[in-house]
Amino acid sequence: MAGDLIVGLDVGTRYEAENIISRLGDNAEFFKIGYQLFYGGDGLTVGKELIKAGKKVFFDLKLLDIDNTVEKGVAAFAETGAAMLTLHAYPKAMKAAVKAAQGSGLCLLGVTVLTSMDEDDLKDAGYGMAIPDLVARRAEQARDAGMGGIVASAFEAAKIREIVGPDMAIVTPGIRPAGAEKGDQKRVMPPADALKAGASHLVVARPIIAADDPRQAAQAVLSEMASV
Repeated sequence: MAGDLIVGLDVGTRYEAENIISRLGDNAEFFKIGYQLFYGGDGLTVGKELIKAGKKVFFDLKLLDIDNTVEKGVAAFAETGAAMLTLHAYPKAMKAAVKAAQGSGLCLLGVTVLTSMDEDDLKDAGYGMAIPDLVARRAEQARDAGMGGIVASAFEAAKIREIVGPDMAIVTPGIRPAGAEKGDQKRVMPPADALKAGASHLVVARPIIAADDPRQAAQAVLSEMASV
C-alpha cells in the first residue's frame, strides 16, 4: 500500500467545498475538514454528506479541554461515522478521547508540533524542548494512551515510526509536490519522500484545491505516491 491521500478542504463555504469535491471526482476518497470550513461553511453537514456518499472524512479540529468536555465531544464525532479526528497530544485529553471512541471506527490522532512552527516558535510558546524531542515525547504518550495515530511533520515521521510501531497512523501535513509554494508552512516535504520516511497518510490542500485543474493535481500526487 502506497499510503492514503487526504485532500484538505481548506475553503470557507459549503459551495466551494462541494465544487472541489465534484471536480475531483473519483480521484479523491478521503477529505479533511478543518476550522475554516467547519465553523464558517457548514462543514459538519459537508462531512456527513461525504460519509453518506461512502467517502472518508477527517475532522481536523485539534480538541483540547477538560476531560469531560473532550470525552463528550469525541463521542459526538464518533457517532457521525468519521474516519479521523485530531486533538492536541496532551496525556489527559488523549485518555479521555480514547475512552469515548471505544467501539467505534474513529481513529484518534494526537497533534504533536504544528508544521508551521520552527524551533524559535516553540521557544516563544514556552517549551523548553527541541522539536524532535517534543514530538518523540508526544508520540510515546499517544501510543501509551491507545491513540490511533499521530499528526506530525514528515521530517519526524521516521523517528515516530520507531516509537509507535507499524500499526499506528502517521498523518503528515505540509506536503508539497515539486514546484509548489510552501505558503505559511516551514517544514515541508514531497509526497514520495514523506512515505519513505514512514508516513501513512498525506494531507494536501492548496496544491490541489487551488490548482487550475484539481483533478489533474490530485492525480499527479497519487502517481508520485504510487511510485514508492
